[in-house]
Formats: sequence, structure tokens, C-alpha cells
Amino acid sequence: MSRSRQPPLVTGISPKEGAAWTKVTIRGENLGTGTTDLIGLSICGHNCLLTAEWMSASKIVCRVGPAKDDKGEIIVTTKSGGLGTSTVSFKLIRPERIGILDQSAVWVDEMNYYDMRTDRNKGISPLSLRPSNPLGIEIDKGKIPQKDMELTFPGMSGDFTSDNFSATWYLIENHAGSSFEQLKFASSNLKKQSTKKNEGSLAYVKGGLSTFFEAQDALAAIHQRLESDGTERVEGSMTQRLENILNRASDTADTLFQEVLGRKDKADSTRNALNVLQRFKFLFNLPLNIERNIQKGDYDVVINDYEKAKSLFGNTEVPVFKKVYAEVETRITALRSLLLEKLLQTPSTLHDQKRYIRYLSDLHAPGDPAWQCIYAQHKWILQLMQSCRDEFISGQREGIGASGLEGDTRPSALSRLSHTASLKRGGSLRTPRPSTWRFETPQQVQFVEKLSDVVIGQLPNFWKLWISYVNGSLFSETGEKSGQVEKSKKNARQRQNDFKKMIEEMTHRLVKLVRGALLPSTLPQGELNLYGGWENKTELTGNWLTQIIHTVRACHEALSALEIPNDLLQVIQDLLLDLRVHCLMVTLLHTTEDVKRLAEKEDWVVDNEGITSLPAQFEQCMIQMLQSLKEPLEIKAGEINVLQLDQVQDQATELSVGIMKVFINCLAQLSTKTDGDIDTSLNMSVDLSSPDRFPGVQEGFSPTSEQRLLIILSNCQYLERRTFLNLADHFEKHNLTGTEKITRVSVDAVRELDRQLFDAYIEQRADPIAGSLEPGIYAGYFDWRDCQTPTGVRNYLKEALVNIITVHAEVFTVSKDLVPRVLSRIVEAVADEMCRLMQCVSSFSKNGALQARLELCALRDAIAAFLNAESNASFKLALEGLPQLHSGADKKLLEELLNQFKSSMQLQLTCFQPSCIQPVKR
Repeated sequence: MSRSRQPPLVTGISPKEGAAWTKVTIRGENLGTGTTDLIGLSICGHNCLLTAEWMSASKIVCRVGPAKDDKGEIIVTTKSGGLGTSTVSFKLIRPERIGILDQSAVWVDEMNYYDMRTDRNKGISPLSLRPSNPLGIEIDKGKIPQKDMELTFPGMSGDFTSDNFSATWYLIENHAGSSFEQLKFASSNLKKQSTKKNEGSLAYVKGGLSTFFEAQDALAAIHQRLESDGTERVEGSMTQRLENILNRASDTADTLFQEVLGRKDKADSTRNALNVLQRFKFLFNLPLNIERNIQKGDYDVVINDYEKAKSLFGNTEVPVFKKVYAEVETRITALRSLLLEKLLQTPSTLHDQKRYIRYLSDLHAPGDPAWQCIYAQHKWILQLMQSCRDEFISGQREGIGASGLEGDTRPSALSRLSHTASLKRGGSLRTPRPSTWRFETPQQVQFVEKLSDVVIGQLPNFWKLWISYVNGSLFSETGEKSGQVEKSKKNARQRQNDFKKMIEEMTHRLVKLVRGALLPSTLPQGELNLYGGWENKTELTGNWLTQIIHTVRACHEALSALEIPNDLLQVIQDLLLDLRVHCLMVTLLHTTEDVKRLAEKEDWVVDNEGITSLPAQFEQCMIQMLQSLKEPLEIKAGEINVLQLDQVQDQATELSVGIMKVFINCLAQLSTKTDGDIDTSLNMSVDLSSPDRFPGVQEGFSPTSEQRLLIILSNCQYLERRTFLNLADHFEKHNLTGTEKITRVSVDAVRELDRQLFDAYIEQRADPIAGSLEPGIYAGYFDWRDCQTPTGVRNYLKEALVNIITVHAEVFTVSKDLVPRVLSRIVEAVADEMCRLMQCVSSFSKNGALQARLELCALRDAIAAFLNAESNASFKLALEGLPQLHSGADKKLLEELLNQFKSSMQLQLTCFQPSCIQPVKR
């Protein structure tokens, strides 16, 4: 045989050791030019050509046969190169042999056993039955889901051994990222493999010719031996004898191996049982796994395992499977009960409620767990609201130390809103709240706050749970479980009216509890025992009622934000309306009491205008009242103006008028107040030079009754001129109706008081002065018909002027604005009395007429600044009744005596000088 190439050289084998039939890869040089060129391959002396698969001139793949030698070389023989050599060796590992009667715990791995006798009629080597990579290039698995591939290639498969094999599916699945050059290389590999298969069939036949010839020779030798012995003719057919021998051997073997075969059958049964346990261990372990996962709270895992077991074994007829599945159902039934119990537990979060409802739905729990949860939450919220009232009524929540608030540092609805509300109200009539204000909070306010916390904290989750029930998101937010979603929507439509009644019951319960605490008269008699019982609690002021209104409004706003229908919340709007009206009336009534107590704050200290602090305190009290009513009277969304209600408007106007009258009555009481320590007598004949006669009105000053009248008169003027007008503006600014009536009635009342006080003061001051004139005129048996020539103004007139000056000083000390008004009336009374006295004189002598004219003119000229029409008329009438002066000497004497009088009393008469202040005509 001529050789055109170098002999084959094996330089490597992988693996280097192994048992018989181990698949190895041989590498080297000049290993042949193709499948037909390879004519021999031995490993450890065993011919492995039948299993050889030529890959390339440097690579051959084959299986090691059951060689006799434990270690040997790898020899390759080719047509082109001849017998080769090897630089490496292979070690054959012989497994421990087990006798047919030996017991063993090791099972023979029958899955990997390769039978050399299979597929001999096919033209491919056994290693090519199922190649792992037929294209011979790197596999790049795509990320396209299996479902999408099945939809794209219906009825096809990506398995190349399948009858419905799709090449496109296989390329997309295993070579989606391969380049075009790699695919071209794969195509050439496929062509090479096809060529190998065609050549392999012929080579297989050629390589096995020697084996066929040996078998033919053996059969021929047996036939020849039988003929030469002649036994077939003498003893019958040799095959018959062989059959008898084999039957006897079989019976003997059965006897010998009966025990072994029994153990084998038992082992097979055990193996089958273990195979079943191994194959279906999911089901057999499921009861214990369910118990463990329930304890850990992994309900999702339990539900997934249950769904899987139900789909696989729900309809099984295998007794053992039915028994185990029945145990699984028992555990699931207990889980349903546990989840339902957790679902109905209170309190619980909305997240937990949704989770448990989904679990029960996935477990196909009987009934409607979602509706059961809604019903349980409804009852629990009602119980919370009622328990809140019962705790306060029973006195278990005294102040801040109540057990329900201990340890709870979360801000309540009231505390969250109190600061803002205080700013909006613009202050309070009372002292601002200290840092410990909650300790002084009335129990009704704490109750409404706590009740609002219950409603705001629970009702939103209750409403959201219903919304989830209606739209089906309790079961699936992605719409995957459409059957459950549609069922949920159907149940929600059927129970919509029932849920509406639940909301109505909770809102009515809230309103009735608040009414029982604040407006018990608005509840029917039969409901007072259930919602009332607050008779012994503190009566609330307007500020606390305002705080309650703020809390209830916050509660209403929180519920409105949930998009609860307005008709369900109308009852809260009605409650707010009644609370606003009640707050308005209570504030007005309490302001009336505050105004009554203002009289106690009168210190009688007047300012430059003669006004004490009382009018300012009254005005400030009214302004603070209006500011405190700003929030209750504010019109929020959906509310009405309480002042547009006729009955409320009339009551508010009457109470406002009553406040004005109460203050005016306080002034009247102050004007008549007596003080035993005060000497109310006033000596008109005093030394005007004394600096202590008319001290300034200062702090600690205790006025006389006349000074009280003057101070109150001054305050009345200020009320009419300033205070009532300012209050009218504030009433208009705060949108209070009836301002015109309030102002009119107030002005009329203060004018009436002013008239009464003025008349009383004039009576107390004018009458003594006017009454002293007649005794002074006729002192010393003076007679107008028989008197001496006048030498000056007599003392009685000077004394009268001094008394008028005293009144002037008294009035001026209090208020200079009152001086013209008071002195005009005093002068009017004096002028009227002088006119009367002159008219009572039957006749005058010449000197008497001159004396009378002198005194009348001196008095008129001295008080000319305070003369009015009535006093002028009185002086004119008096002078006209006197005899006229015809002598020039008399006129001259009269003028001289008048000038002498004015000169002597110039200092005293300075106070009577005309001023810019004109007399006030009332």
C-alpha cells in the first residue's frame, strides 16, 4: 500500500480515563482525509472503529470499548498514512462486577446504556443519532417567549427530531444573534455532515465484512461437524436435544434464582414506589409545606401550590393521590377559616383587607368575603363612635389623662387645626391658650375631636374598600381574573343600596352624637338616652363652639374629598348650620354677660376729651365678638348664609340691640352709684383761690355724684359721636344684618340716658344757684321802693357768679366740651329766676330801678358767652319791666358802676370769656 501522507499521530485524548463506552475526543495530526480514509482505530487494544466519527484531520470522536488491557495507546490507521502512533495513553476503569446472586444497593444506570446492536441498518454512526449542535456554531438563545413562538408557528416545533420541525423556529430560538457569516459556516457544516452520513453507510458495510465472513465460517463448521459425527441420524435432531437441555437448564435456573428473582421483583416494586414518590413528591409533601407556609405567612406560595395540585390531581382516580389530595383540601379549608378570621378582625389596614380578600378569592372561599369585610367594618365603626360617647359620659376620660390618649403622640384632628383656626378667628375675648390648654379643654370639645378622629381615620378606608369592591380591583388590578372582577361588579350593583344605607347610618350616628353633646334640644325625646347625657358637663362658650365647628368642617371636607355623594353628607351640612346658629346666639349671650361686667372695670379716669376707658372697652369687646364670629359666619362650599334666615336674623338683631341696651344700662347704673365715703355736699361759697378745690381727675380718684353724672354724660356723647358709628362699620364689615336698626335703637337709648342725666345734673346745680337769688336780693330788709343811691353790685349777685364759676370749674375739669351746654342751661335758669323776681316787684324808686338795672346788666354781661335765646329773652323781659333811665347822670353812673364791677371781678370772670366751642343745643 503506497502512502502519500505522513502516518497518523495521536497527541491528545479527552478524557484520559473512563469506563467502557465512555465517549472520548481524540486529537492529533494526519488523522485522515475523511470518513472513508479512516480504516482502523483501537484504544487499549480494542477495535473502536464502529463508534468512530471522523470530524477533521485533527479530531475524531468515538466510544471506548470493553478492552482487555487496563491502559494502552490510541492507534489510528488510515489509507493515506497507514498505521499511526500515539504519544498519550488511555486508562480504562473497570467497574466492580456484581455476581448474579450478590445483593447490591447500587442500581444500574440503564438510561445511559448504549446498545451496539441498535440502528445497524441506518447509514449513520450511533453518535449522530441526536447531535446537540447540528449547525456546529455557537448557540445564542433568544429571549422570545415560548408562547409567542407557538402563536407565530402554529402546529410546528423547534425540535429537529420532531416530525413537525420548523427550521425558522430553530434559528430564531437558538441563533437569533448569529451573524450572516456564522450562518454561512453552519450551512457548510450541514453539507459536510450530510456527506459523512452517505459515506458512513458504505464504510460500515466494508468495515464489517470480516465479521460477516467469520460468522459464515462458524456456521459452516458446525454443520460439517454434525454431519461427520452422524449424531443427527442416531439420536435425533441436535436442535431438539439442545432445546431439551436449555429447558432443563431453565428449570434449574428458576429453582436457583427464585429467591433472587423474588428480591428483584421486590426491589423493582420498591424502585417503582420510590420513582412514584420522587416523581410526585410535590403532592406528597404538599400538606406539610402548606402547614409550614401558613405558619410563616407565605399565603401566596400556599395558593400557588394549591392551584397546581388542583389542576393536576383534582379529578384523579388514583386512591393514594385522592387520599393525599383530600388532606390538602382539609388544610386549605382551615386556611380559608383563618384568612376569614383575620379579614374580619378589627382594627386592620386597608392593605391587609385587600390582601386577605384576594387570598380568599383565589382559594374559592364560599360566600362573598369582600362584602363580609365591609359589613364587619361598618359595625365596628359604629361601635367605635358609640363607645367614644359612652367613655366620656361615664367619666373615664377626665381631661388629658384619659386612657385613650395616653401614649398616643399623634396629633389629633383638633390639635392639627387649632393653630390655624385661632389665627383665622383673630383672637379671643379670653386669655390666649397656654401651652397646657388641652388640660382645660371641655369634655364636649374633646369628645367631638375624638369622634372626628374616628370618622376621618376609619371612614375613608371604608369608602375606598367599597370602591375597590365596585371596580373589581380587590381581585385583580391588571384585569387578569376577569371572571372574579365581573362577579364582584355584579355583587356590588346588587348591594349598592345596602352600602348607601351603611354610609347614611354612620353619618347620622355622627350627627346625632354631636347633637346629643351640643344641641340636645334638636333630638327626639326617645334618642336622648342613647345620644344625650351631657347635662352635667360644662356649658361651652362661643370660642369652643367655633373650635367644634372647625373640627366638624374638617371632617366634612375630608369626607367630601373621597367623592362621597353630597346627599349622603347633607345631614352633616345641616348639623353645621345648627352649630353656626347656636354659636352665634351663644356668643351674643355671653357677650351680653361680658358687657354687664364692664361696669366693674370703670376707674373714672378721664382723658383730655373727658372720656373714660369704658367706651373703648365696650367697643373692643364688640369687635372681638365680631372677630370670633368670623369663622362661624364664614360661608364654606355648600353652606348657606345663616344671617339670611329670617328667624336667625331677627334673633341676632334683638340680641345685638340687647347688648347695646345693657351697656347703656350699665352707664345709667354707674351714674346713680353711691359711695358712703364720698361727701356729696358742695359748698358753693368757697375760696376760689384754694388750689385744692378742683384737683385733676387721676387714678384712684373717687368722684362725687355730680362728677359721675358729668363723666357719664361725656361718655354718652362719645358713644353717639364715635363708638356707635364705628360699631356700625364693623357690623357691616362682618356682614351682620340689622345694622341700621341696631344703630338707631342704640342712639335713641343713649340720647334718652343723656337727657335724663343732663336734667339730673342741671337740677342738682341750677336749683341751688337760682334759689339763692331771692334771699340774697332781699337780705337786710332791702326794698326797691326805698333804697339809697347804688354804689356797686351787691354780694348776692357776686355769690351767684361764684357758684356759676364753681360749676364751670367742675364741668371743665371733666370735659371742656360739656361747658357750653351745661352753663347755657345754668345761665338760662338764673336768667329766668331774675326775670321772675323783677316781675314780682310792684314798683321801683329811682334808685331801686337804677340798682336793679345795674345788677341785671352786670349779670348779663358777665355770662354773655353762655347766653342763649331763652336767657336773652328773660333778661330783655326783665329790663323792659324796669323804669327807664332818662337822666344822663344816671346813665353815666350806671356805666361807671358796671366798669367798676368788671374791673374788680376780672380774674373770676376770665373763665366766661367766649371760646371757639359753641353751645350744644339738645
